[in-house]
Amino acid sequence: MTLHTPSPRAGTRPGEGLTVALFVTCINDTMFPSTPRAVVTLLERLGCRVEFPPEQTCCGQMFTNTGYFDEAMPSVRTYLRAFEGYDYVVGPSGSCVGSVRDQHPMLARRDGSSELQQRVAGVVARTYELSELLVDVLGVTDVGAYFPHRVTYHPTCHSMRVTKVGDRPLQLLRAVKGIEVVDLPDADRCCGFGGTFSMKNPDVSVAMAGDKAQHVRETGAEYVVAGDNSCLMNIGGVLGRQRSGIRPIHLAEILASTEGEPTGDRR
Repeated sequence: MTLHTPSPRAGTRPGEGLTVALFVTCINDTMFPSTPRAVVTLLERLGCRVEFPPEQTCCGQMFTNTGYFDEAMPSVRTYLRAFEGYDYVVGPSGSCVGSVRDQHPMLARRDGSSELQQRVAGVVARTYELSELLVDVLGVTDVGAYFPHRVTYHPTCHSMRVTKVGDRPLQLLRAVKGIEVVDLPDADRCCGFGGTFSMKNPDVSVAMAGDKAQHVRETGAEYVVAGDNSCLMNIGGVLGRQRSGIRPIHLAEILASTEGEPTGDRR
């Protein structure tokens, strides 16, 4: 899908004059609140005004992935009510943003309403994953972050294959002052989470997560970073049980850091 990516508005800071709606996502809201706080810190530092529409709920991905299309439709309509009035919507999750951009249009087509399809298409074109908003809309890779640590980056499946963020997260990471970014072996391999996949196929999921954790350990990194906390939770669980000392951290928390430490500590 080709996104509408308007030129950043003129201002003293890249985001000056832009109002951005934060699509917080369920897992961040309930389990990793340090990530959306980091997004707000980062975007406000860049000059954006960040708003949190309280009407928002789940994107409906779990229903859709399991084939409960009718049950997913209220999530689509709720997303519209929450975000339709904004020119920019940002979510710190390639998975949930991918669901909005890929699954919501499919569900709208299935519903059969041309009006609904048009409304969904409009809000989808304004929904961005965090690295997309920074690189494509604000036009920045150096966001003023400082993080003097050795990190390795895991490109999550949905962010690469559905949302198609490409190398934008790595562009942002490599511009962070003090950081050392090391390549992750077999980086494009799934970590085994996959939402309901990990519950339906636990043995396979555990084996995949074990392989991913082993590759992370091979890098000698202090942190493993990704754009999805669901995958970081899966990988971090294995690393924690192994007492590896390697911490999972969301991309937003590194980019929001200016004092050499992450904004959220998950030890």
